[in-house]
Amino acid sequence: MNDGVEVRVGAATDVGLVREVNEDSFLAEPPAFVVADGMGGHDGGDIASRIVVEEFARIVDEDYDALRGAEAVTEALDRCQRRLDEYGDTHRGSDGGRWRGGTTAVVALVVEGNWLLANLGDSRIYAVGGGELVRVSVDHSLVQELVDAGEITEEEAAVHPERHIVTRALGGPDDVEPDFFVLPFGDFGRVLLCSDGVTGMIGDDEIAGLLAESPDPRDAADRLVAAALAAGGIDNATAVVVDVVGLVSDRTDDSRPDRESVPETPGALP
Repeated sequence: MNDGVEVRVGAATDVGLVREVNEDSFLAEPPAFVVADGMGGHDGGDIASRIVVEEFARIVDEDYDALRGAEAVTEALDRCQRRLDEYGDTHRGSDGGRWRGGTTAVVALVVEGNWLLANLGDSRIYAVGGGELVRVSVDHSLVQELVDAGEITEEEAAVHPERHIVTRALGGPDDVEPDFFVLPFGDFGRVLLCSDGVTGMIGDDEIAGLLAESPDPRDAADRLVAAALAAGGIDNATAVVVDVVGLVSDRTDDSRPDRESVPETPGALP
């Protein structure tokens, strides 16, 4: 573990109340944490998400500085993309055509006193600091683009009929372009990675409350997934909660993460 940092982790996943197969996969092996939400239904989104976990498991025993960590994430995602392409070349889909599974991915690496975070798709990364829940990642989705353009509100996005359409994902025709964020442990001692089977069922306020009520990350992950099921469980639901143990921040400024501000964060990527 980098810098001798101790972390505690909790993870939970459930197929939900509607789906027949759990297409979510997760990795919770310090210093790497991943949630992947497979897409493809009968064509094997579960295969796509498992490929992500397998590739990130390969980097668990390696040490990285901040820049090398980002390169390792990008390289792992590139390997995932190649494997998905190769699988599609050799397997048929349920309609008899080419297999076309895909997956989102959210990643957290422990690197030199910081969280190195990356997202691709509409699974999400949240961080907790100073008792406040902050949504770190920005969904790569059609409805998020509509929200950003001011055409719909966040509330309208939550019930929009096209809310499940992602604009970036592994397994698609485009190059892999994840967003990266760097957050210091001292400001953000807890990180949540989750699939949209959680965030599509419960809002940020409920997520914040459940995290605040659950100091043990195992309880936190279990309660988040249980809440998603209680709200209807229309999708697979997965949560990975990671706590840094024993680090205290003495900063008093506003450290809310933002993609544009990441280059000014210590250890951030250029």
